[in-house]
Amino acid sequence: MLISITEFIGHLHPVLVHLPIGILLLASLFLWQSRKDKSEHLQPIINVILLLGMISAILTCITGYVLSTTGEYDEQMVGLHQWMGIAVAIVSILTYIFFKKNILYRWQGLVSAILLLLLIVTGHLGGSLTHGSDYLTQPLENLTGDSQAVVKRKPILNVQEAVVYADIVQPIFQEKCYGCHGSSKQKGKLRLDQPDLIMKGGKDGAVIVAGKSKESELIKRITLPREEEHHMAPKEKPQLSTLEIAFLTWWIDNGADFTKKVKDFPQPEKLKPYFVALQKEENEQKELSGIPETPVEKASDPAVDALKKLGVVVIPLSQNTNYLKANFSVSLKNNDSAIALLLPLKKQLVSLKLTGFPVNDSSLSIIVQCTNITKLELDHTRVTDNGMSKLLALDKLISLNLVGTKVTAEGVMKLKGMKNLHNIYLYQSSVDKKDWPTLVKNFPKTIIDSGGYSVPLFNTDTVIIKPPKEKK
Repeated sequence: MLISITEFIGHLHPVLVHLPIGILLLASLFLWQSRKDKSEHLQPIINVILLLGMISAILTCITGYVLSTTGEYDEQMVGLHQWMGIAVAIVSILTYIFFKKNILYRWQGLVSAILLLLLIVTGHLGGSLTHGSDYLTQPLENLTGDSQAVVKRKPILNVQEAVVYADIVQPIFQEKCYGCHGSSKQKGKLRLDQPDLIMKGGKDGAVIVAGKSKESELIKRITLPREEEHHMAPKEKPQLSTLEIAFLTWWIDNGADFTKKVKDFPQPEKLKPYFVALQKEENEQKELSGIPETPVEKASDPAVDALKKLGVVVIPLSQNTNYLKANFSVSLKNNDSAIALLLPLKKQLVSLKLTGFPVNDSSLSIIVQCTNITKLELDHTRVTDNGMSKLLALDKLISLNLVGTKVTAEGVMKLKGMKNLHNIYLYQSSVDKKDWPTLVKNFPKTIIDSGGYSVPLFNTDTVIIKPPKEKK
């Protein structure tokens, strides 16, 4: 119980810390304002403000000290922040006493300047503890493109020769975990920035059980529902992707080794396309946004309205662009004349969703005239192998969804010449399981997504238990 009370008191520090900052800043302003003229009408106000500032500064120091004992922060920076905070409290106490005894008059300007400086330095150190030492300069560095703090995953020239931890796992930790479990902050006394500290775990013990991802607390936490209290990363932070979770699970299941290369690990068929993706340059990844760099004129309003009357959703791809995306999957009306209404938008259309809309191979002859399309969703439509060769006209196509169609491996092979095609989704299509290795081999720069993923259940997952039916 004592530990929980201590932690509670420590967690009051972020709540209280803004009080002395605001109050003492106001006190500094009033002291500066009245430095040449006693401004008697301000004296009672300044007296009350200094009293409140002094009390809040003392309470903040106490809660800050308690929080520092949890060991979740860099000790050196905590120590400096702590002494600067104590200096603020001492100066606020002396200022209150001297002002109350009316012996501060000649030094009000100097005292207000000292108080202001101490508040700025202490606040900066506090911000460095919680947000990183570069929290002020990082946004400026991002603007100039010189930021070293922004994680840029370098392409791996030969993925089989890549060290699994250094080239795949560590960048994931660096991007998604170091903010809470790095050198400057160790939430739960857990650090994930050094191999020995990773395996040591946190205050509740080890977070990785080598060879057993299902028993590893790290995997349990990152696969918890986002709204759960113990979910990692915190819900307000960038989340780990399904692919990143898959890589971490794969690494742990194979012993969580820090020196072995990819070629030394068994490589599940589903992960092989993603190993290929690791070799891509950053600018290639940016291309996946699907927004062409060349500006385009605004689409005709009557042409857009004609589609909307049929129930088609037509909206801009993003702000400040005339490029459009269209969604037919919510429309109940279908014929080639409806698809033909896309033609006046062929310059602007870059994303087309036809999920469940009963288009067929003949409809593709019209669709491919919209040559700027980068994302095409034909899932659960009537397209077949016969229509796949028509898609070669879409030389900018990046993502193609063929889930739930009659398309086989033979049809997919007709797309082999599409150099920009990055993703093909084939879950529940007619592609035979034995043909997957052939497709992966023939599309080395394309992620062939077979779907059908499964998420492991843990003891913390919610299970609905129903009573047995009564026997009649």
